[in-house]
Amino acid sequence: MCPTSKPGMRLKSMAFLIAALGPAGVVIPLLNSCSTTPSAVMVPLKIPGAHYVGNKACLDCHAEMVREFPASPHARVHFEDATMVGETGCESCHGPGSQHIETGGNAKFIINPGNDPTSCFQCHLDVQAEFDLPQHHPVIEGRMSCVPCHDPHGGDILKPEGGLAMARQNESCAQCHREQTRPFVFEHEAMREGCAVCHDPHGSMDRKMLVESDPNLCLRCHAQVQSPGSSGAILIGNVDHTPFLQVGTCWTAGCHTAIHGSNVDPLLRY
Repeated sequence: MCPTSKPGMRLKSMAFLIAALGPAGVVIPLLNSCSTTPSAVMVPLKIPGAHYVGNKACLDCHAEMVREFPASPHARVHFEDATMVGETGCESCHGPGSQHIETGGNAKFIINPGNDPTSCFQCHLDVQAEFDLPQHHPVIEGRMSCVPCHDPHGGDILKPEGGLAMARQNESCAQCHREQTRPFVFEHEAMREGCAVCHDPHGSMDRKMLVESDPNLCLRCHAQVQSPGSSGAILIGNVDHTPFLQVGTCWTAGCHTAIHGSNVDPLLRY
């Protein structure tokens, strides 16, 4: 934690610093470990020439979405005495809708988070940071969006949190990753809990978006014990895995290479 100081002390320190810089009178900005970045400031989305009209104006054309929307947590982001226009309702994500309405629904005059995640990142700053990690889904590159995995309007009641969270995760992932999520004779039980048990769906430092890149990922479920006696052997499933763990992970060592499931081997091998 950075130490605190009184205003007078800070002014004296600054005066000493300026004096120490000499007669040149050049003041150099200094950064130290106590420097902090300012908090994020949320501003209404803008569309040139457009103004906010409110949710009721959206009802005429988008009746189904307006009807479903109250079930979504997005609808609960509401402040009775909000001082900032557009911070609640449809326009908080889609931007001011006046020109969209005046032009008969022209898509050029409305923000579609299904094409551009910028409006999502206005609130989900932590997720935006995850997409900047080395391994990530290509959202910021524009090759996909948040919508295939999340239902922002909350119409899918089978998803938790009003449709926003990735429930039925394997089904959501299966839209693109069909080979990994197809049925297998010998399944990997972790698949029952969802792909996110092993993968971070937004981004990761590790290859293939894994939450961990070493055998510790597998050892979360597959308990590791040390054999009794002085041998020091590492047993997993009553099998000595000591030499295998020295080679690499459970799959890169050439053992359990069919990590998502196998049709020929109960030990998940091809």
